[in-house]
Amino acid sequence: MKNRVKEERELQGMSQEELSKKSTVSRTIISELETGKTDVITNITMEKIAEALNKKITDIFFTE
Repeated sequence: MKNRVKEERELQGMSQEELSKKSTVSRTIISELETGKTDVITNITMEKIAEALNKKITDIFFTE
């Protein structure tokens, strides 16, 4: 699944560790999403990451 996690995180000057703490999603999952190593993600995880970035889920995860 294409996503904009890294782009949005960097725009906000946030490290993976900071996003992990703010979203309560493991840094490993965030890293795997950013590098494309995983595309399996729950709705709850998407919601936590989007909320931590102050974005809608569709702005982060359903991009072309």
